[in-house]
Amino acid sequence: MSDAALPVVDVAPLVARRRAAARGSGVAPDRDFLAAAREIGAACRASGFFYAAGHGVDPELERRLEDLAAEFFARSAERKLAIRMERGGRAWRGYFPVGGELTSGKPDRKEGLYFGAELRPDDPRVRAGTPLHGPNLFPDDAPEWRAAVLGYIAQMTELGHAIVAGIGASLGLPDSFFAERYTRDPLVLFRIFHYPPRPDDGGWGVGEHTDYGLLSIVKQDATGGLEVRVGARWIDAPPIAGAFVCNVGDMLDRMTAGRYRSTPHRVRVPRERGRLSFPFFFDPGFDAEVRPIELADGWVVPEDRAERWDGTSLRDLRGTYGDYLLGKVARVFPALGRDVLDQAPSRAR
Repeated sequence: MSDAALPVVDVAPLVARRRAAARGSGVAPDRDFLAAAREIGAACRASGFFYAAGHGVDPELERRLEDLAAEFFARSAERKLAIRMERGGRAWRGYFPVGGELTSGKPDRKEGLYFGAELRPDDPRVRAGTPLHGPNLFPDDAPEWRAAVLGYIAQMTELGHAIVAGIGASLGLPDSFFAERYTRDPLVLFRIFHYPPRPDDGGWGVGEHTDYGLLSIVKQDATGGLEVRVGARWIDAPPIAGAFVCNVGDMLDRMTAGRYRSTPHRVRVPRERGRLSFPFFFDPGFDAEVRPIELADGWVVPEDRAERWDGTSLRDLRGTYGDYLLGKVARVFPALGRDVLDQAPSRAR
């Protein structure tokens, strides 16, 4: 392992501008905003990863989620399976047990909960049977789950808008670029993962992979174990108090034609204790067509197939983000994926 560290970016100016915009204060980005955007741009070019400090997310809400998660994953399998993902249907929400999710075709050594934007049954997207849209599943005997999860999703969605505005500015674009074209109604997905202590035979909690979407914002507990591949090296991305780990996903790599690269990462869990992780994915809208952004900087689009962990090329992608995501998620949960896709509208197959 290398001693190299990922950069820490104070995103408070980005958050402040987002809040000012919500109040209707239409002012140009200030010097602090542009400085934070430049730091993010440098990080996205160098490694695709950075820490976000000064994010303004309620620390008490973070602690509440950790307590709820620890209590839930300590429950019996029968109690956890009461909200199993099969009950979530095409909304793809609920609990999966250890080994129930695949990475590169191999079972992960983690269990988890899937959440997303809370939609009522009469929402047009739910009535149309749009996959990945619908209500969440919460433990029936713990009413505090709903407020904690939905409150966290709301705060993280605002943070996602703020950081993505900075990403736009870092590319020399208006800071409203992504919101106007891709994330006015973002697809937001929130996961809570529990990695049990690593057995004596070694192995990974989750193997090498890249994330699918635009931006991932991850809260870690104090255990650590996240590793990032930078060039030919793997480096640690340990937890930093008061900061989230952020990384570029495949869609931002696709949009920037490889200027900002989605970077492989993996999780190794210590033998002596488990690990909690709270990844939040801020992605393009389900129906957004993902295409390269025209940036007049003389960039030569790199061939990425030989370098990517899965041997695929992001340069070949066509269609909507929803089409892309459904294909990916169906590989993670093959049986559930078949059921969802069989019921889905034809456009999403």
